[in-house]
Amino acid sequence: MREITYCDALNEALRQCMQEDDRVVVLGEDIGCYGGIFQVTKGLLDEFGPDRIVDTPIAEAGFVGACVGAALTGMRPVAEIMFIDFTTVCMDMIVNQMAKMHYMFGGKGRVPMVLRTNIGAGRGTAAQHSQSFHSFFAHMPGLVVAAPATPYDAKGLLTEAIKNDNPVIFVEHKRLYISKGPVPEESYTIPFGKAEIKREGRDVTIVATHALVGSALEAAEQASKEGIEAEVIDPRTLSPLDKDTILNSVQKTGRLLVADEDNKTYGFAAEISAIVAEEAIYYLKAPIIRNASPDTPVPFSPPLEKAYMFGKEALMESIRRLMAYA
Repeated sequence: MREITYCDALNEALRQCMQEDDRVVVLGEDIGCYGGIFQVTKGLLDEFGPDRIVDTPIAEAGFVGACVGAALTGMRPVAEIMFIDFTTVCMDMIVNQMAKMHYMFGGKGRVPMVLRTNIGAGRGTAAQHSQSFHSFFAHMPGLVVAAPATPYDAKGLLTEAIKNDNPVIFVEHKRLYISKGPVPEESYTIPFGKAEIKREGRDVTIVATHALVGSALEAAEQASKEGIEAEVIDPRTLSPLDKDTILNSVQKTGRLLVADEDNKTYGFAAEISAIVAEEAIYYLKAPIIRNASPDTPVPFSPPLEKAYMFGKEALMESIRRLMAYA
């Protein structure tokens, strides 16, 4: 199978969905001639024109609100927010409108729209362009939250998001855009709420998201050389969450490590830990460990940003700590 980048997989999903359904439109800043800040919409303006690839002013609340209205009237809009940090500008549209319309109109008003954005430190873009507060949206009833970690998942989940009748927050990762992997040429979907076991193991369960899925796989490979077999689970969607796959794995391994780039306090790692503590605590052989970002803004200073981030080595240290318990 051919290999393409995460960025190209997203672009292909958008293109194929727009070819199949003329109700699909894309709105955002610099998505037309420029092709989007990470080039995900590159070439789409030439193929579909300015009526379907709409360059907007710097007015997130305005164009996200326009997408909510368009979705209510039968369109399938995709809004691109350059960085997840900028969703704070349009929180009313997301939290009070996008997430709630279906409920408040007794199921008669559907909002089949997608809001694409990205997270992640590591590019020297400082505190207002590097945040990873995706857990906030998973906390909000009414929203689907997708979190693809591979090019294959990126295409399949975005295609499902565009075709789905529910509002979707589609959270990409900056450091993954240039990563490559096998992706079919034909259109396909990946169902929401279905985690994937990226690597099977018997000793430790690692639940990882986004770029940390790759770090977890690297750590699992290193751990295997020390006689430790780690099972790596990628939730793929944070909401709905596939609890069964996680709980079944923990019942098998008896140890849980959660790796997520959100801040540690009240984050996604805390939610996974709470679920396991409530529903599988008697299977645990060791305390749960969370690897997450510090409870500070992301530093601009390159040495401080490097210290803020974590990856394979931090996960290996946690794996060894878990295995130290009898």
